[in-house]
Amino acid sequence: MTSACPACIAAPAAIELADIETGAKFSVPSLRCAACIGAIERHLAGVVGVREARVNATQKRVTVYSGLPDGDIVEELKSIGYDAFPLDAAALAQEHDPIGRDLILRMGVAGFAMMNVMLLSVAVWSGATDATRDLFHLISAMIALPAVIFSSRPFLVHAWQALRVRRLNMDVPISLAIILAAGMSLFEALHGGAHAYFDAALSLTFFLLIGRYLEHRTKSAARSAASELTALEVHTAQRKVGKSVETISISELNVGDLIVVHSGMRVPVDGRLQSTDAYTDRAFLTGESEPVHSAVGADLSAGEINLAAPFDMIATAIGEDTRLARIARLVETAEVARDSYTSLADKAARIYAPVVHLLAAASFLGWLIYDGDVRNAINVAIAVLIITCPCALGLAVPAVSTAAISRLYRLGFLVKSGTALERLASIQAMIFDKTGTLTAPGFSFDAGNLTQDQRAVAKALANGSSHPVSKALAAYLSDTQAADLDDFCEVPGCGVRATWRGQPVALGRASWLDGTGDDLCLQIGQACQPLVCEQKVLDGAETLAPALQAMAITSEIVSGDTEAKTASLARRIGVSNWRSTVSPEAKAAHVQQMAQSVHVCMVGDGINDTAALASATVSVAPGSALDASRNAADVVMIGDTLGKLPEVVSVARKTAMLSKQNFGIAILYNLIAVPIAVAGLATPLIAALAMSASSITVLLNAMRVKV
Repeated sequence: MTSACPACIAAPAAIELADIETGAKFSVPSLRCAACIGAIERHLAGVVGVREARVNATQKRVTVYSGLPDGDIVEELKSIGYDAFPLDAAALAQEHDPIGRDLILRMGVAGFAMMNVMLLSVAVWSGATDATRDLFHLISAMIALPAVIFSSRPFLVHAWQALRVRRLNMDVPISLAIILAAGMSLFEALHGGAHAYFDAALSLTFFLLIGRYLEHRTKSAARSAASELTALEVHTAQRKVGKSVETISISELNVGDLIVVHSGMRVPVDGRLQSTDAYTDRAFLTGESEPVHSAVGADLSAGEINLAAPFDMIATAIGEDTRLARIARLVETAEVARDSYTSLADKAARIYAPVVHLLAAASFLGWLIYDGDVRNAINVAIAVLIITCPCALGLAVPAVSTAAISRLYRLGFLVKSGTALERLASIQAMIFDKTGTLTAPGFSFDAGNLTQDQRAVAKALANGSSHPVSKALAAYLSDTQAADLDDFCEVPGCGVRATWRGQPVALGRASWLDGTGDDLCLQIGQACQPLVCEQKVLDGAETLAPALQAMAITSEIVSGDTEAKTASLARRIGVSNWRSTVSPEAKAAHVQQMAQSVHVCMVGDGINDTAALASATVSVAPGSALDASRNAADVVMIGDTLGKLPEVVSVARKTAMLSKQNFGIAILYNLIAVPIAVAGLATPLIAALAMSASSITVLLNAMRVKV
């Protein structure tokens, strides 16, 4: 029997794996819990043509491996109550953390080598002399030198980059201390010296790598919101040429092309409506809570979602000229400006580094002049560099931040930016978006004054409309038997009409029915009965303003929704300052202007909020927000935790206080230890032990933030 070729066996699996790797990705903002994961995966598993579906609850994404068009998957998810938005996988940044893995590897090597060298040092401390001592020193050198060279590379590289441009940073004294400690130890080992300090060089490297990794952890979650906006853009369009329709790449579109947008799909580019009318959802783009009715000739923006019948439009702006692209550029500009924030540790480094070098140089020259012993003068200088090494300073902020981030995660908040807590501790004002941030999807009603006949008519009218308010009303009246209606007609953006028992009935805006206001009304015959309809307010929203006011933080609502809806919500939750019908660009400009005089926290969830989120001093996004908004924010709320925002600010303020305390501990340690080192009373080994003790003290103090 002939055995099969291993390559032939592996080929089909390799082909299938390559196909799986190109699975289509969808953003599902309403994905919340394990029940959602199970519902989505079970439903998609039963769809013909779908091989596999995987849900990532943290990123609120669904990856589907199939040969089906994106539109079919969107419709399948919509059929079970989940709005989905196709993402361009090529535009998404790769999600891995090579820097973090590299730091852990170097930390492990330094820690392993440090423990082994310390074991060898025990023999020397116990009284080993002459050849035995020299042998242990040489073995220590063989272990320590490769480990030091490998593990200290992050500090050496950053120090060299600073020195090349004639600048000092924290890594310069760190690198100098490590190099001198290892170099002097090697010299002593090769010349039969009584003391070698390989363990000091390794312990110094090990503790500094802990600080560097803690700092990296607080920053590693941060990603560019601009790239997420790019991923949310539609990358194909349906172009009409004569009577035929072709699917083409957005890059192939030209201004003036005729495009058809099917039901449930996103508008691919900016354009002008050519059909009689269109019914679109602009909530994520403008903040308007209700769908918008557009007439022929109206302008449409990339990103809107078609909620009704297919419509035609003429492309007026493509690529970098679309409104969505302009918002992405605003985000990029705002992110660059916010990244210029100088952290407390960086401010300390500017002063600390030159002082340490001058002190070590002065110690070397002083002892060289005093006794003329170059070896002793170098040892004193090394001890000064090690004992003043900014290890405690390097741990001061990252240690507290990491402990605080752990506590906030248990409260339901994910902190993504390394300096977010420092900035959050200083805020004086908090600006809230309305739709999706303070309000939940759906509406609440008070129809207790309706008769049974009126409820039956309202239920029948609501059943015949696809408007979100009608759907919510139908759900509210679920225990009511719908009336039998005739001559049903829906007027997009206004309401629905029908005939019941020979008389006209209607459900819609009061201004459409009798010309008075925008409230929801039920009309039977000539009589209009108002229905109290309000957006659902998220749990905790009504307690936010008083709690923030008690912390001397002002509250404001800035929304793209109508004046009436914004004012109603502001009154309901006790916020006196509010703005309505604000465009994404105006919202970002308002936040930028306000941030020039006070420290501002922006809380928002839509595409219309991304530029404002990036422009604020610090920003927060709900977990239900689109990827673009969540990645523009410094803090993401996991679950329904809006009411805990004041507690987050409180933790941030405690974090800032403990960070300053840690700096105080580091300074006090230096005030005591530096004179001892300069006086020549501390060897490099004792200096390393003292430095380790100060680092442990800082770490223990940092743990208090969890209390």
